[in-house]
Amino acid sequence: MKHLLSLDPRNEEEGGWNAVIETPQGSRNKLKLWPEQGAFELSRVLPLGAVFPYDFGFLPSTLAEDGDPVDVLVLMDAPAFPGCLVPVRLIGVIEAEQTEEGETSRNDRLIAVADASHSHRGVQSLDQLGKNVLDEEEHFFISYHAIEGREFKPTGRHGPDRARELVEEAMERYRKKTEQENGKKHGRARAKQAKG
Repeated sequence: MKHLLSLDPRNEEEGGWNAVIETPQGSRNKLKLWPEQGAFELSRVLPLGAVFPYDFGFLPSTLAEDGDPVDVLVLMDAPAFPGCLVPVRLIGVIEAEQTEEGETSRNDRLIAVADASHSHRGVQSLDQLGKNVLDEEEHFFISYHAIEGREFKPTGRHGPDRARELVEEAMERYRKKTEQENGKKHGRARAKQAKG
């Protein structure tokens, strides 16, 4: 499962991006990939009547400011399944802050359309979804975080250019973290060899 986190976020063949689905559309169960365990774990169960409006997952080889891969909502015609790799195009981002136990961090939500989608084929930007759809998406995240004692506060809605910019920043963050981790591993290996 660890390889799902380190896949190329770019889909060179399609000219877009790769999303890994964690939680399918319509699910009350929020799933999260735990690579150390090699499995998807049940993270939480949403209250009765609350379900994920679209497939929810992440872009691999990215690191958001909250320390997790960048979150993405994927619009498509039917739910996928946990671990499914979906080629997507970014149509925008809901920028947001999340506060928990007095600590505030960025927790943006990318919005993407599956390349194979028929229903959303013509959607290229957030403004084509309509204000009501975006209001409902924001309300979903505000309400399910509030139930668990966290505040999710949207700070802006932006189109595909801003979404790509945030992904590029997250890719660079991931690259630096990976280089640091690899440097520490090599340092420990050299120290072990020197002792041996």
